[in-house]
Formats: sequence, C-alpha cells, structure tokens
Amino acid sequence: MINDLQKASIWKRIAAFMLDAILVVVIGTGVLVVLSWATGFDNYRTTYLDRMFAIEEQYGLVDAGILAQDVHLFDVTEQEYLAFSEDKKALYDSAAEAFLKDREAMNAYGMMSNLLLLFVSLPLLVGVMIVEFVVPLILKHGQTVGKKVFGIAVVRVDSVKITPLQLLVRTLLGKYTIEIMVPALLVLMTLSGFSGMIGPLVILAILILEIVVFFVTKTNSPIHDLLAGTVAVDMASQRIFESPEELLEYKKKLQAEVAADSKYF
Repeated sequence: MINDLQKASIWKRIAAFMLDAILVVVIGTGVLVVLSWATGFDNYRTTYLDRMFAIEEQYGLVDAGILAQDVHLFDVTEQEYLAFSEDKKALYDSAAEAFLKDREAMNAYGMMSNLLLLFVSLPLLVGVMIVEFVVPLILKHGQTVGKKVFGIAVVRVDSVKITPLQLLVRTLLGKYTIEIMVPALLVLMTLSGFSGMIGPLVILAILILEIVVFFVTKTNSPIHDLLAGTVAVDMASQRIFESPEELLEYKKKLQAEVAADSKYF
C-alpha cells in the first residue's frame, strides 16, 4: 500500500451509490408503512374522500354532467370549469363551497397535510442514518454496504481514518439535509403550487453545484465529502492511518529514510 490518495473510480462509486439508495428506499418504505399505521393516516384519507363523495352525490354533480364517473370534485381543471354553462358553474361552486365548509373533511385534510411532511422527512432520515451512519460505524472505514461490495472506503483527505463526527457531518448535514431533504421539500412545494419556478431553479442550482464541486476538487468530492473533509478511496490500494499521530510517525520515518539515502550521494 502507498500513502497517496487512491481515489475510487467514478463507476464504482455510482454502483455503490445505487445499491445504497435501494437500501435507503427499502428501509424508508418500511418506516413509512409503520408511520401510516401508527398515525391513522388511512382513516383520515377515508374520511376526507367519504365526505367528498357524499357532497358530490348530494349536489348531483355526476347526474348534472359536471363530473364523470371516475372524476371527483377537485379533479376538474380550469379549462373544464370555464367550459361549463352558468348553471353548472353555480352548482359546482355550491358543492365546492359546501365541501370546504365541512368541518369533518377539513379536519381530515389538515391532519393529512401535517402528516405529509413527516412522511417525507422521517423515513428518509431513518433510512439514510442507518445506511450511511450506523452501518459504516459497524463496518469501519466509512463503508456502507454498497462501498463494502465494491471495495470503497471513506477517509480523511490526509488518509487518516474517518472519525464518527466527520461521518455524522457527512451523513446528516451533507447527504440528508443538503442533497436529499432540500430538493425533496422543494419538489413537494412545487407540486403543491407554493414555490412556482423557484423550487425547480434551486434544485437545478444544487445539481449544478454538485457537478462543479465534484470536477473542480482534486479529490473529486461531492458536497457531502467537501463538508466533512473526506474522500472516497480504493480500499485495496489505499493506506489508511489509524490516527494523525500514526501519520506523523510515518512521515518522520520517510524523512529519515530519505536523509539516510542522501548520505550515499
């Protein structure tokens, strides 16, 4: 083994990332199922839909030709609404107003909205922390399951073994917060109509920054490695020092060898 950084190839890193991403999704899905059951989300959704169907039937929206059999109150587009006759518009407006004043439906909708953020953040947090923090603590050298399979380790940029604090920063601040949750929340806000074009533009900016950082840094480090001061290396060829003191002793040894060799010239 040699002391120079032996950066892992991009293809190995991509393969390891894909395997780890699958594990995060599997774990996150399991957490999501448990959360859905524990919070009674399905009950709130059932209540919301039942109240909507009841009002649609009460106002005869299907019989009036306003809704098709599989189309519901808020599935109507603006263009479809504008094409209605004045009588149909009035009937639709009355039904929509009645639904929005339905306390039971609105309470269910409020609970669903509040739980949605929890359902997006917590499963991802648990999945990422297990795959990217807990497992590497067990396997050592920052290795996830994917990195273990493809022979990749994570070390400090000076070849010293990564510390738990660096691993936490890399996982929680870099991967989870900046690279996953910020884009996920922006996507959610965009789909909900709250961010307009700002959400997609910020996501694009993060993606561009990720690419630029990767190709500009000598260690080809994405944002999470840059924040933690770490680098992904080839486990088979990389010399990993247990501590800064061990690295210092190794450098002293090399200097002594160089000094000894120079006496012969």
